[in-house]
Parts: sequence; C-alpha cells; structure tokens
Amino acid sequence: MITIFLRGKRKAFIQQEAKRTAAVNREANMHRFLSQKFRFYTFVCIALLLFVHGYNLQVSYLAPFSLVDEKLTFTTFTEYLFANGLLRFRIPMLFIISGYIFSIQDKRPYGQRAKRRFVTLMIPFFVWSAIGLAVTYLWQRFPVTSQAVQNAALDQLGDNRPYEKIGWGGILYRWLVAPVSFQLWFIRSLFVYNLLYPVFKWGVTKFPIPTFIVLGVLWLSFYNAPLIEGQGMFFFAAGIYLQKRSFPLERKPEWYSPFLNWLVFIGICIIKTFVAFEFDALTLPVQWTLMLLYACATVAGVLAVWFSLDKVVRWCMSKRWFIHMTNYSFFIYGFHIPLLSFVTNLFFIYFHSFQFCRFFTYLAAPTLVYFFCLGAGALLRRFAPGVFKVVTGGRGF
Repeated sequence: MITIFLRGKRKAFIQQEAKRTAAVNREANMHRFLSQKFRFYTFVCIALLLFVHGYNLQVSYLAPFSLVDEKLTFTTFTEYLFANGLLRFRIPMLFIISGYIFSIQDKRPYGQRAKRRFVTLMIPFFVWSAIGLAVTYLWQRFPVTSQAVQNAALDQLGDNRPYEKIGWGGILYRWLVAPVSFQLWFIRSLFVYNLLYPVFKWGVTKFPIPTFIVLGVLWLSFYNAPLIEGQGMFFFAAGIYLQKRSFPLERKPEWYSPFLNWLVFIGICIIKTFVAFEFDALTLPVQWTLMLLYACATVAGVLAVWFSLDKVVRWCMSKRWFIHMTNYSFFIYGFHIPLLSFVTNLFFIYFHSFQFCRFFTYLAAPTLVYFFCLGAGALLRRFAPGVFKVVTGGRGF
C-alpha cells in the first residue's frame, strides 16, 4: 500500500513538473516571438520611412493636416495616400516599442539606463548630423549634384547657400540644433522621453485616463517645443502602459477582427486623401478634420499591422538573410537623409521629360537609396566594426 501511494505521489509530482516546464517553455517562446516582432517591425518601419521621405509633390513637406495644391492624378493621389496615410503608423509604432522595451528594464538603476541611452541615441545623433553635413557639402562641390542640393532645399533655417558661405557658427548650429538630416528628430525626442520616463510611468500607472487625455491633446494639437515634440509622447507612454499591464502583445486579442481592422484603416486613409485634395485653404475645421482622420487611421494602422501579420513575421524571422538585413535598420535610418532628397532631385534633373517621372522617382529613388545604405552598412560592419558600433549605438551585432 505504501509503495502504491508513493508511486502515485511520484506520478503526480512528475505530471505537475511537466506542466510547469511546459508553461515555462510556452512563456519563453512567447517572449522570443515578441522579441522577434519588435525586431521585425523596427526594420519594416524604417524601410518604409524611405517611401514617406521620398514623397515628391510640389510641396514636399508633410504634416498630418497637409493639403495638396495640385490636380488629382494617379501619382498625386497614390503618393499622398501612402506617405501621409497608409504609412503613418510607423513612428507611433516605433515609440510604442521603445517605451515598452525601456519599461522592461526597470530593475536596472534609472541613472545607469539614462547614461546608456545617451550613448545609444545622442552620440549617433551627433555623428549622423555631421555625416549629413558632410554629404551635403560634398554634393555642393559639383555642378549637377549642387543643383540637386539647391532644389532639395533641406536647410531648416531657410538659408540654402553653400556651406562655405554660412560660417562656422552656421555649421555648428546645423550640426547641434537643426540638422540637415531632419529624421534625427526622432532619436533626440526619444532621448528626452527616456529622461522623462519616471514622469510617464507615474502618470500611466497612477492616473492613466487623465495622462492619456493630456498626451492625446498634445499629440493632436501638433505640440512642438524645443527638444520636446508632442507627437511621440502618447505612444511612448502607451508602450510603458502596455508593459506594466502585461498586455499580451505576442498574440492578437479574441475580439480582434483583421478584416474589419484593415477595412477601417484603408477606408479612413482614402477618405483623408480625398479631403486633402478637396479644400484649397487650411481653415481650422479642415485642419481638425484631417487631424482626427489621421488619429483614427494611425491607431487603426498600428493595430492592423501589429496583430494581423504574425505569419509574415514568423516566416521572415526564420530566414537568415532577413535577420541579417535587420542588423542595418539603424544605419539605414541615419544615412538615408539627406541622400534620398538629393537623389530624388537628381532624378528630376535627368528624367524630367519622362511622362511618369514623379511616380517612377517615388518608387526608384527610395529603393536605390535603401540598397545603397544596406550595402554601405554591410561594408562598414565588415571592415570597420568599431565605427559601425559607434554610428549605430551598438545596434546590429
């Protein structure tokens, strides 16, 4: 009897241990897949960024409420639909991922993490800002490329003169404050958000509803103060909130409908695009209509892309060539501007007589610059890994 009893206890113990081991393995697999999703979407968001910055209509500056002062054609409609609609989910998703990952590291001292973020964000900011200046100066040396630089008019200070005419003061200001590599605003803002992390964490854990209302107003009002842009606060805080609430980002919720989500997302983007062509003046009602459409499309886009493409993520992350490409995400982000703007205008110089010049350029220039950045990053990583580590903040190894 005692033997039978002990055997029964041993069997129950083995079954319990098996269940516990299976649960641990499932949790490890979920964490692994979530990590894969973070890496996949970081790469995809940055790759798609080139097709936003490749927008080449007459007024190339894009805000969520931008109107199009051109005739409605296949080219103008398609470029606006993608650059200012379907691809607008990218930056919010990157901020969510950043907030989530930073929040995971709470066991490490905050001061230590802040110092680390200076190395991984601000050092690359200064390096890539200097590279952007150097690329611009180099293109200004030759007549044809100089014309492309002039036409691009990337100088945020409105002073489009050659750099040798603006003096060292002008160069330093462009390097430290107003870089020609305008995409660097993201990592500068992200660093500031990291410094403000205790405030965001306190808000979303103690008073989530008021906090998100305030941050939502700053987002939709396009609040923009020196060093603190309101565009990313809402989503960075959302990443913190999701991590603290242990929201299962690795799988879609039971209530989620991919078909309905994509229908709403694409439908709102199409409506927003038609509205942008319909009005000639950006009155306050028109601006807020576009901003509300943009907000709805952004949230719908983040949900659609994140929760409905798990099979794509798994397939891509099982391929060594794709994983290898993700090593260069940050390098592509840092290097593609001002290069893409200059190449776009160079295309216009040589192919302006081509009937579909603008649409061809919209597809070809970002693709060409993407592969150029990918190749340059691979060469630098191969032959100067130390330099690659500095310019990417240690990413890609």
